[in-house]
Amino acid sequence: MKLPIYIEAAMGVFLVVILAMAGKNGMIPQNQKNNVMKQSETEQKSDSDMQNEKEAVAEEATDSIEEVAQTDSAAITAQMCSPAGQYPVMGESVVTVDELADYFNQSGYEYPSEELAKGGADTIETFCQIYCEEAEAEDIRAEVAFTQAMKETGFLQFGGDVSIEQFNFAGIGTTGGGVPGNSYPDVRTGVRAQIQHLKAYATDEPLNQTCVDNRYEYVKKASAPYVQWLGQKENPEGAGWATGENYGYDIAGMLQHLLLKEQG
Repeated sequence: MKLPIYIEAAMGVFLVVILAMAGKNGMIPQNQKNNVMKQSETEQKSDSDMQNEKEAVAEEATDSIEEVAQTDSAAITAQMCSPAGQYPVMGESVVTVDELADYFNQSGYEYPSEELAKGGADTIETFCQIYCEEAEAEDIRAEVAFTQAMKETGFLQFGGDVSIEQFNFAGIGTTGGGVPGNSYPDVRTGVRAQIQHLKAYATDEPLNQTCVDNRYEYVKKASAPYVQWLGQKENPEGAGWATGENYGYDIAGMLQHLLLKEQG
C-alpha cells in the first residue's frame, strides 16, 4: 500500500538528518567519504570534458554548415539570375551600400559628383544609400533597382534621350526618337519614382509612400514579379518595362555579376 505523500516526505527528511549526524560523529568511515568525494570529482571532470567535446563538435558542425550554406547560396543566386531562373523584384535586399558602391567603382566609370550633387548625392556612397533607403520603403530589392539604373544610364554616364539633370535613372517616360521622358526635382525623387514603377510591375500591393511616379496608374499590376520578365518580349503576358530584347535578362546578368562577386 502506498504511503501518503506527507509521510513519505517526513521519512525523507528524517533519513537526511540521520545521515548528517552519522557523518558528523564519525560513524561513516573516512575512506568511504573520500571515495565518494573522488567519485564526485571524477564525474564532474567527466561532465566537463564531455561538455567541451560537445562544444568542439558543435563549433565544427557550425563551420561546416556555414561553408555549405555559402556554397548553396552562390549556386542558388546563379540559378535565380540565369535566363531560366526567376529573380524576384520584391523582397529583402541582399546587398549593402558599400557593396553597391564597390560594384559601381569596379565598372571603371567616374561618378558624376558635380552633376548629381545638385540633386543631393555628391558621392557614390550617398547615391547608393538613397537606393537602399527607397527600396526598403517599398519592399523592393535594392540590387534590382540599382542594376536597372546602371543599365539604363550606362553607369550614370547617360548619353541617350535622358540627360543627367533630369534625375531620371530608369528612362521613365521615354519612348525613343528623342523624347526625353520625365524629370524630377532631385536624386531621391527620381529614385523613388523608379522604385515605385518597379513595384507596380512586381505586385498589386499599394505603395507605402506618396506616389511620385506619374505613370504608376498605367502599369498592369503584378505583371512582372521577376527581373527576367521586365522585358516585354520575354514576359509571359507580353507586359513589362521595356520593349528591348533580353531587357530583363541583361539586368539579371548584371545582378549575377554583382551578387556572386560579393559572395566570392
